[in-house]
Amino acid sequence: MSEQKPTVVLVHGAFAESASWNGVIERLYAEGVTSVAVANPLRTLAGDAAYVRDVIASIEGPVVLVGHSYGGLVISEASAGNDQVAALVYAAAFVPEPGDSAFSLSASAPGSTLGEALDAHPVSTGGVELVIRRDRFREQFAADVPVQVAGLMGATQRPVTEAALKDPVQAQAPGWTDRPSWHVFGAEDRNIPAAVHRAGAERASSLGTNEIAGASHAVSVSQPQAVAAAILEAVAHVVGQRAAA
Repeated sequence: MSEQKPTVVLVHGAFAESASWNGVIERLYAEGVTSVAVANPLRTLAGDAAYVRDVIASIEGPVVLVGHSYGGLVISEASAGNDQVAALVYAAAFVPEPGDSAFSLSASAPGSTLGEALDAHPVSTGGVELVIRRDRFREQFAADVPVQVAGLMGATQRPVTEAALKDPVQAQAPGWTDRPSWHVFGAEDRNIPAAVHRAGAERASSLGTNEIAGASHAVSVSQPQAVAAAILEAVAHVVGQRAAA
């Protein structure tokens, strides 16, 4: 593998976990690209972004930072002012302006049915954390994923605090404002309306946008080839920029 290739850092969102990237990781590995799937704490936006920055700092060389869902907020915050991050990929992910939150963005266009699929449970540190009910998980989150796989995803989902979903982005210049980004999402996303994704890609002056007909919110699981293709475009762009420097 060329030493010029950046490392890909993958950040899952709410109601998912690191293994949701397995199909993407396999395809990146086949192309000689090293990747790391972060265990996103899903506790507070600031804390989650700080943790991702720590992971990035442990890696030598440039990084292509990838986020899914709420992970889009995290990578936007974690990449702000971070010169190690050379490119961003948003996989069914929020693309926030300063002050935006997951809650505010998800309501910025009609179509999300997530709220009615959630259960809330109190946490000892205060507030509640949210999970998608098991009987609703597949239709809400992963409608184009095989039943058995969706069942495993529902059983292993990581709860997110309500506070994290309400936390606003603090960075005055989120990472997408000053570095290239690619965007891939499903036309049948029931968590984040496709209109929100389209607006985010336009906001970020996307260098590549792929709206996948019939695809659900769980694009990293149901459409790993398409997600990996977007990431590989970002990797190739970074390699080309470094070669030209």
